[in-house]
Amino acid sequence: MNKLPDNIKSVQPGGGKCYSIELAWGRLRRWYLKLFCKSYVDKMAALRLGDTEGAPHEILDPRDLKYCCNLCTAHWKPEDDPFRSREDIPFARWGLAELQLMGWPLFWLTVATCFLPGWWKCLAVVPGIILCLIVYFFRDPHREVPDDTDAIVSPADGTIAEITELDHYDFLDGPALRIGIFLSIFNVHINRSPRDAKVVDLNYKPGEFLNAMNPESAIRNEFMWIGFQDDLRPAVRFAVRQISGLIARRIVCALKPGQSVQRGEKFGMIKLGSRTEIVLPRDAVKAEVEIGQKIQAGSTIIARFVD
Repeated sequence: MNKLPDNIKSVQPGGGKCYSIELAWGRLRRWYLKLFCKSYVDKMAALRLGDTEGAPHEILDPRDLKYCCNLCTAHWKPEDDPFRSREDIPFARWGLAELQLMGWPLFWLTVATCFLPGWWKCLAVVPGIILCLIVYFFRDPHREVPDDTDAIVSPADGTIAEITELDHYDFLDGPALRIGIFLSIFNVHINRSPRDAKVVDLNYKPGEFLNAMNPESAIRNEFMWIGFQDDLRPAVRFAVRQISGLIARRIVCALKPGQSVQRGEKFGMIKLGSRTEIVLPRDAVKAEVEIGQKIQAGSTIIARFVD
């Protein structure tokens, strides 16, 4: 199994202020648990499976794996995870910190502005609208994944911005079909696996933050590239690329080489407007979408394998 590149130190390798605050909160929480909740810490240690080697900090309970699950093999059975219910919250788990750090101040500002005298209270609509947009952005709706064995589902919500035939793509060792998806700030930004597949390799490239509608953004912006091997067709490879945008500057990818994913499974997100690309073997697939079409991650069939 290949190792992660040296510059991937987290599922969010680009860091960020909210990310730093959440890590600081984690350090404080672990200090509190070890000092005042020793029995809980011992219980979770006894239930923990896998190895913590490679983790950048102590792994006391499943919350500590949020940003380093790709660096170690530590995990808990679902029935032993006291925070499993967080997966049922209709918001992106990777964005809960941002949602609270930005959402609560906006909520209280909206409430406080409502108590201003006269027409000044009408200003409450400004933070109120921003709050609604932030909540809307981090939503995580349920998706029905098609069971068509030949189907390749979209890795992202958004609008088809590009369908390009490539003469050669090194990872596929042959001609390819690249489908580019533009995500506006109004789209769900969670990425999902297009197929049942195994992760072969990853590559993270720091870069600029050009507008995702700019063709140069695909080359110059920060991105995470993921190479997959199809489960049902082991000879077939494909790739997905998460690309940052003008506003979206934080890419999350919780995958590691050798890991298996199911079609429609969530594997990461891009925080705010961005672009996602999927590269498929050109002669093995047929595109099922057209430029300008609106699509949904995990449910819209963007291509099918042809025999």
